[in-house]
This record gives sequence, structure tokens and C-alpha cells, in this order.
Amino acid sequence: MTTPPVRVVAFDVMDTLLVDPFREALRAATDLSPREFFARRDPDLYPAFERGEIDETAYWQRHRELGLTVDPEAFHRVRRERIDWVDGIPELLDELDGELRLVTASNYPVWIEELADRFLAAHFSQVLASCHLGVRKPEPAFFEALLVRVGARVEETLFVDDREGNVEGARAVGLRAHHFTGVSRLRHWLHDEGVAVATPS
Repeated sequence: MTTPPVRVVAFDVMDTLLVDPFREALRAATDLSPREFFARRDPDLYPAFERGEIDETAYWQRHRELGLTVDPEAFHRVRRERIDWVDGIPELLDELDGELRLVTASNYPVWIEELADRFLAAHFSQVLASCHLGVRKPEPAFFEALLVRVGARVEETLFVDDREGNVEGARAVGLRAHHFTGVSRLRHWLHDEGVAVATPS
């Protein structure tokens, strides 16, 4: 059976499209190492924030209730200063512009709106994250909701993510998915999937 042509490529955002300074921002906000912070946090809190179940005020307040000192302004200052494109991604997106529909498929809270304004809107027809869909990767419901919002069929959609667990979740619902470890390998994979992109020699 012939594989349908690719019409949509869905990209994770953090550490796939954009370098994620989350750990550095946490250190600036808490004066704790990531290991110390993660040992003391409520492990259900950030996922709830990413799903849009709580707002940012409640997110930081819960940390204070746990006895953690947090400085949201320091967190956002470092996050904004250090976030940038992953090497080679802007050039790849320029090649894909006009050829395919590009969408994001991220686990991320409301901060995604700022990233859309600063980086993503110029390349992506839809910027979607867990806070919009109410569910997180790698749950099947995330990918099902994504396809509904995008208006695409599973067999014509590719998915790219830097986390193997999310890639496995996408494959479990029938998506062709790639574990992102660098732009060179991604270009070769897209080419093998029938996308017209240049491939490094």
C-alpha cells in the first residue's frame, strides 16, 4: 500500500525547536540546584500547570506553601534571556515554509503564547500545546486532540520530539515519528519520508 504524502509536520518546541533554559531559570528563581528543587517539589504541580488546570499565580503559590522561596521575576528574566533557536532549525523551517503545514505539539504552559510571538508564529500555522489541549504527551488523547485541532489525518502527519517517550506515544497512535537528536538526522528522516529538504552529505 502506498504511503500517503506528508501534509503536516508537528514539532515539539522545547529542546527540539528552541533551547530550553528551564533549569537555569529555576536556579535563578530558587537558589537551588535542579536536583534539590525536584526533590522538594510537588511532582503533580507542573503537569497540572501544563494542562491548564491551574494558572501561573497558583503554580508559584503552591511552591511557597511547600516552603520553597521562589522569585518568578528572576525565573522569567533568565528564561527570556537564554531561550533561542536550536542550531539549524530556522534554516530548516525556511525550507519547509510553503511546502507543508507546520504546527507545534508541545507540553508547555501559557508561556507558549510568548514563544509564539517571539519565535514561532512566523513559521507555524498553529501553535498548540498541552495548555490548549488539556492533556499532555505521551497520552494518546494528546495526539488525538492535536489531529482534531489541526484537521489532519494520522497517516499524513509527521511528528518530531526530543523525548523518546513522546515519540513512542505518537507511534502508538499511528503517527510516523522521529526522535530528535540534531538537525542533520532530522533532515535525512524528513527526506526519507518524502519531504523535499536538502540533506547533508
